[in-house]
Formats: sequence, structure tokens, C-alpha cells
Amino acid sequence: MEKEKLDRISQLYRLSKERNLTSEELSEQKKLRDEYRRGYVRNLTQQLEHTELLCPDGTKVKVSDLKRKNSDITKS
Repeated sequence: MEKEKLDRISQLYRLSKERNLTSEELSEQKKLRDEYRRGYVRNLTQQLEHTELLCPDGTKVKVSDLKRKNSDITKS
């Protein structure tokens, strides 16, 4: 997310502490926060997809492989 959008989120938050936001400001705030959340979740998901766990026997297992195994088990 661009720095300008993050600054705007902060600005709207500060404004909300001083006064009630207008309906336009509230909808802008919601839109920006939703965009921030989506980006955060997307980045976290990508990071987890590339994370490997070290098993006690010394093997490495990707988190994404564990997720697939668990979803296959629950489908059975």
C-alpha cells in the first residue's frame, strides 16, 4: 500500500478522535482499511506459503504442503 494511503488512514483516524467523520470520510476510511487488510493477509499468506518447518527427524515440510494434507484428510 502506498505511503499516501497509509497517511490518509492515519489522518482519518486522528480526525475521528476530534469530531464525527462525514459519511464520505467514513466510506473512504472503510475502503482504505479494507485495502490495507487485504494486502496484509495476502503478504502473510505468501510468507507462510514459503515457510518450511523442521521436523524432529530432520526433514523439512512446507506449510503449504501441510495445509493441503489437512484439507485432503477433512474431505475423506
